[in-house]
Amino acid sequence: MSECRSLRSKPLLRDTEAPIRSRPRGKRNPAQPQLLFDPVPELVEPALAQLKSRPPKGDEWSWELKLDGYRLAVHIEPQGIRILTRGGHDWTHRFPAIADAARALGPATMIIDGEAVVLDDDGRPDFGLLQQSLGASGKQAGNRASDAVLYAFDLVYLDGHDLRGVEYRSRRHLLEDTLNGPKSDQVGAIRLSETLDAEPAVLLEHVCRLGLEGIVGKHLDRPYRSGRTGDWVKVKCIQGEAFFIVGYEKSAASPAGFGSLVLAAYRGDDLVHVGSVGTGFQEVEASRLRKMLDTLRWKRKQPPLPYSGSADVIWVEPTLIAEIEFRAWTADGKLRHPSYKGLRERQDNADVFRLD
Repeated sequence: MSECRSLRSKPLLRDTEAPIRSRPRGKRNPAQPQLLFDPVPELVEPALAQLKSRPPKGDEWSWELKLDGYRLAVHIEPQGIRILTRGGHDWTHRFPAIADAARALGPATMIIDGEAVVLDDDGRPDFGLLQQSLGASGKQAGNRASDAVLYAFDLVYLDGHDLRGVEYRSRRHLLEDTLNGPKSDQVGAIRLSETLDAEPAVLLEHVCRLGLEGIVGKHLDRPYRSGRTGDWVKVKCIQGEAFFIVGYEKSAASPAGFGSLVLAAYRGDDLVHVGSVGTGFQEVEASRLRKMLDTLRWKRKQPPLPYSGSADVIWVEPTLIAEIEFRAWTADGKLRHPSYKGLRERQDNADVFRLD
């Protein structure tokens, strides 16, 4: 991957450049009449990447690896550390190593946007390992929680300044300075997500050859805007989305498990059957899932969605959300070569896939 060189930060400001631009300051809190700075946001709705079939062209884009984990916002404040999910749930206790690393970045006040991952033996993000480290119940993290690493890719707030109105290139420079840039310790629990200097098509080819998820591009001149605005884009090597588990087929070979899981996506407000997945499970995971599904058995006579298959399905309440990797869609709207990667948690505010 010699073509993909780490993009070193340029000086934050030059004499010939205009000052950093920030959005107009909001009204002061009457309870804090002397406050001269932007208040720390209680919760920041994340900026999300739009899926593209190919990377856009142009020098106004910055590229980095797409990571396979949980999106988190790390709040470092005088009163303590908070690690929040996309849905605003406090998961500080579930990422102790990241929390400790965040404390070491103080006493500055900041909000770091990033992705928590667990790396496999080859140093690649593995969503299954992350899901195992967090445990299935949503309670205290297990022994492997300390293995989680946060790759920081944006800085939303810093020392009294809300940076959401600042263009990405300047936010990136501030983030690099905050984490000590290219000279930072890249073996800690909070690491800088490196930008990669290469033509995006060449970069994507290398990333896919290495078996990684894909690439993310960020428009250098855009502010931080919540939701899928097109300011950020993603191009995947292999498709992966979240789907509801709406049933399972029994297995004669594994009475304690199942043969496959029946999956559904949204079309409008309705659920639509998109196929079944029967690969990607370890025996322990299949048994654990079967126990969870048996507590969610569908109580009504009709299944939770239209179904024309011939399999004998045990239907369940559409509650559990599975992360599924697949190659393509068939002509009749089913997943081609799907493989199970792990469960998403409701607190992560995972987006169940929506069909056009």
